[in-house]
Amino acid sequence: MKLEETKISSQEIFNGVAIHLFKDEILLPNGHTGIREIIRHPGAVCVLPLTDDGDVIFVNQFRYALNKVTLEVPAGKLEKGEDPKEAALRELSEETGLTAKNIVHIGDLYTTPALIDEVIHMYIATDLTQGEQHLDYDEFVNTLKIPLSKAVDMVMNGEIKDSKTQTVILKAEKYFNK
Repeated sequence: MKLEETKISSQEIFNGVAIHLFKDEILLPNGHTGIREIIRHPGAVCVLPLTDDGDVIFVNQFRYALNKVTLEVPAGKLEKGEDPKEAALRELSEETGLTAKNIVHIGDLYTTPALIDEVIHMYIATDLTQGEQHLDYDEFVNTLKIPLSKAVDMVMNGEIKDSKTQTVILKAEKYFNK
């Protein structure tokens, strides 16, 4: 059976700073029509900074939508036309003050494919040098170090709840323990 759906028409419902909401009429595989509400997002990056000692540099930040502080790897939205690798290096520097001599792409993550077209490009950064943080005007984070092995345990026991952080930690653990 053919599974593809075809857009018939699209109406923009909301044009925000980070997201854009559309209501699309679609043709279903069975020939009927349906409605899909889609959030369009420019994409994002996340980067797991790993020290020579095997520690991951994390950020704690308040997430308004959840009304709580979360533990995450450095991450951020892609600027229009920005190369994901360059964005990962930019976010790493902004949020932690770190620069990396080595950065490896380890895959992409579809965050919520039923509702949003966001793709997060995941990286591991090594051979790190510490510099100064230079956060955006509306960004407030604290950094902390946690051994990668402990971070894996924190994912598995539910202490780390952020999906991109969970995924990049588990992929990094597999990458380094092939």
